[in-house]
This record gives sequence, C-alpha cells and structure tokens, in this order.
Amino acid sequence: MKYRSVGKSGLKISEIALGSWVTDLKGTAAEDVAHETVKLAYDNGVNFFDCADAYSGGAAERFLGEVLKEYPRKELVISSKVFFPTGDGVNDRGLSRKHIFESINQTLKNMQLDYLDMYFCHRFDETTDLTETLRAMSDLVAQGKVLYYGVSEEWGSARLEEAQRIIDRYNLYPITVVQPQYNLQDRYIEHEIMGTCRKLGIGITTFSPPAQGLLTGKYRKGQPLPAGSRATWQSDHQINDLLTDENLDKVEQLRKVADELGTNLPILSMAWILQHPEISCVIAGASKPSQLENNIKASGFEIPADAMAEIDKITGFHRFERHVG
Repeated sequence: MKYRSVGKSGLKISEIALGSWVTDLKGTAAEDVAHETVKLAYDNGVNFFDCADAYSGGAAERFLGEVLKEYPRKELVISSKVFFPTGDGVNDRGLSRKHIFESINQTLKNMQLDYLDMYFCHRFDETTDLTETLRAMSDLVAQGKVLYYGVSEEWGSARLEEAQRIIDRYNLYPITVVQPQYNLQDRYIEHEIMGTCRKLGIGITTFSPPAQGLLTGKYRKGQPLPAGSRATWQSDHQINDLLTDENLDKVEQLRKVADELGTNLPILSMAWILQHPEISCVIAGASKPSQLENNIKASGFEIPADAMAEIDKITGFHRFERHVG
C-alpha cells in the first residue's frame, strides 16, 4: 500500500481507504464478514477509515468504532461527518455551532474515541452563516476533538474561496481536505474544484469510484440486471439513471483498456483517479473481503500516458473554459 499527504498537511493516508456505510449488523452473519473486511484492510496497510453519523442512524459509527478498538489508535486515521438530521429536534441538523458540537460529542461516544483525525461538513448549510460554521470547526481543532476538518459535497470552488477569506480574516484553522464524488463517469471537480484545492493546498479524498456500480462492469448492454445488484433495490434509482446505452457502451470500451493493461475495470477506475496528483486517496466500500482485495491492487498501479489519453477519448470529457471573441 502506498501513502499520500492530505494536501499540504503532514497527515499521511493510504491511497485506498475503507468507507463504512453498514447497517446495524449486530448478531448477524454479515457482521462477521464486515469485521473480517476491516481486519483485511488494516493488515494490508489501509490506515484511513471513513464514516458518517448519518449512516444507518449511527450504527455504522458504532460498528466501526468497536472493530477499530483492536488496533493501535496512533496507526489509524478515522473520519466522520456532520450535517444530516440526527433527531427530530429543530436543531438536530445542519452546520450550526450547536449541531456541530452536539454531533461531534455523539460521534466520539459512538466510536469510543477521544478525537477524530478528520471531520467533514457532509453538505453545505445555506441556513447557517458560513463564519459560524468555520469558527465551530476551527474550535474543535483547538479543543483537540478534531485534528483536521474538511467539507464534502455542495462545496464548490466559490464556497471554498469564500471560506478561505473568512479563515484568513479571523485566523482560523484552515480547511485541510474535501471529499467529493469523483470517477470516470462524474469528473465535475476537474472544472474548478481541483484547481482551487491545488492553489489552497487542500487534499482531496474522493468517494464513489465505481459510479454507483456502473464501473464495476456487472451491468451489460442488452442483458438483465444482475440479481441482488444495487439496480434492483436502490430506492432513489441513481444507478438505474446511469444505465443508458451510451454509458454502457463506454463501459465496454473501458473494459477493453483494462484488459490490455492486464487488470480489471474496478482497478482501472480507481487507479485512474490516483493518477491525478491532487488526489490524496480513493474511498471505496467493500461488502466482502474479496472485493477489498481487488480494490487495494489499485494502489501503485500505473496507467501509461497513451492509455490515459484513450480513457479521456472514451469518456469524452472536456474541462469547461469560456472563451470570448
């Protein structure tokens, strides 16, 4: 396993991180499988474990905290997130100082920790003044409850720039990391966010490398949906919306690139993300050990320049630039 710095900070994390979105598995056979998967990750050099208080009503935090107790705390980088509702109360959501402080205390209790290595604003809160949110996150760093803080989705380049101006004005601890979705299907951060992070020294820990499963290769044009796959049960149908003929044709072309490089599509998809120097890591889930074993092979996998060019051609991505005249 290879490691990278998180932006300009001194924190080093594994190129492949394990994301924990598990439901309440206590007492089930699936609990043993999930436990084995975390152990396999640790034994193979994964040191970054990502979670959120919104995942399964806190059950994911409780599970991950219980399992990670088995390993030396100093060797682990553990993160969680705040924003989504944690109760029915009027202040049980968002990025107010109150909700942030209430949430970090509950997260630390759930995970049986004294501190988090990274704490993310899970979304942007338009109902709370940005200065209040940044002061609260900075204060958590000052208190030692959080070592580094960052943001996730809905924090575009303009919001990151605005946040930096507030941080400079009040001499706050800075945003260290962002966690956006990024994959071969969704490359939106290349338009502006990636450049802003490069300029500000902010690390990027990406999630959803398989694009809801599109880039696993399990979905094939003209074939029925695989039994038990996400497309057969996902309530918001995100993956179903991606299963267009155009996208499936691209997947077949990407599969050929993977074959020519002697690998498979999931490894190619994650390794492609890691070819970008701005990226600190790829956060990937794994429902079973064999899936994780495949994921970690993406660390250190080099993609030749001609293959990178071919991938760009297949995806048809063009960074937006407005030209006048």
